[in-house]
Amino acid sequence: MHELSIALGIVKIAEQEIAKSEKKKIDTIELEIGTLAGIEFDALEFVWPMAVEKTVLEKSQKKIEIIAAKAKCMDCDTIFNLDFIYDSCPNCNSHIKAILQGKELRVKALQVS
Repeated sequence: MHELSIALGIVKIAEQEIAKSEKKKIDTIELEIGTLAGIEFDALEFVWPMAVEKTVLEKSQKKIEIIAAKAKCMDCDTIFNLDFIYDSCPNCNSHIKAILQGKELRVKALQVS
């Protein structure tokens, strides 16, 4: 379950950022996670309380923006949505594509007080 290590990494980022400011409390953390990032959202929700216990994120609200995967076919230039990394182009059935979005895993914002 790598979601625990991901959650702990998010905690580390939040602690590093709060240490740079004069603020002491993080009210909200906003995350962007792509559908191709390899994250099981249910597993992340399950481990989150354990990961943030006794940290700057313990009482914070977590907001997750899910980024839908999109790709561009390298053969016909069609831009299309992906459900899975191995999906083919709906126009020409080619499997040669460039991933445009959906692999994101980032802390978008911290609201502090």
